Amino acid sequence: SVAVDRYEGFVHLQEYAPPKTVDPARAAARLADVLCLVPEVLGVPPERVFLKVRRRQRGPAQYQKLGESGSFVEVGEGGHRFWVNFTDYLDTGLFLDHRLVRARVGELAGGRRFLNLFGYTGTATVYAGRAGAQSTTTVDLSQTYLGWAGRNLALNGLTGRRHRLERADCLAFLAEAREEWDLVFLDPPTFSNSKALDRDLDVQKDHVALIEAVARRLAKGGVILFSCNYRRFKLDREALSRFEIVDLTTQTLPEDFKRSARIHQVYELRL
Repeated sequence: SVAVDRYEGFVHLQEYAPPKTVDPARAAARLADVLCLVPEVLGVPPERVFLKVRRRQRGPAQYQKLGESGSFVEVGEGGHRFWVNFTDYLDTGLFLDHRLVRARVGELAGGRRFLNLFGYTGTATVYAGRAGAQSTTTVDLSQTYLGWAGRNLALNGLTGRRHRLERADCLAFLAEAREEWDLVFLDPPTFSNSKALDRDLDVQKDHVALIEAVARRLAKGGVILFSCNYRRFKLDREALSRFEIVDLTTQTLPEDFKRSARIHQVYELRL
């Protein structure tokens, strides 16, 4: 079971670790076949094919470094440029299933004050900034990812005071903020440690509190774009009944991810 993602002239190949019921020798032979065939079929040199094995990850393990190469490659998406890393992390810095979500951010961002919470490498911020956002604010607790976001912004000519990077716990940031935003992209992880909650953040249990915290900093006529990758996630529409909610999940699922329809859920919320 493999995922083959092409980033221009590079291939990111991920094997999903087989269950114990599968003979390890047979699984290894199949993977060897894939490694031989992918360069041939896609016309990519073997040295530009990067292999990772994905196993079930919990908590911060999914964000731990795998290497220290510091090797970044510049790739394009939607007319924008991004730095990706194929070797040092489990993920590359650019979630491909989110590319239509990022496009929606761009559609909404023109002339608006944009806030990107759990901002990761700032890819959504690039879309907002390039679409003419009045200002952008990107918040993440990781200095590594904030630095990466800054490089992505600079790569697209988005520098200066209009484009702010904030290292903070997102709930603590919202609690202390006094400004308002017109468009907020809220893309929390399934689980994380949150200082503001004094316990682990669980997106299923805590998404209502998260959305309400955002709503308190939302300008009149503002929009919240909420995204979640928890496959069993269920939006609590009753608790969020004061919002106008539009389910954008099917509209934001690229063709190459449709066989895994629960890879993300996306909702647009307005007051």
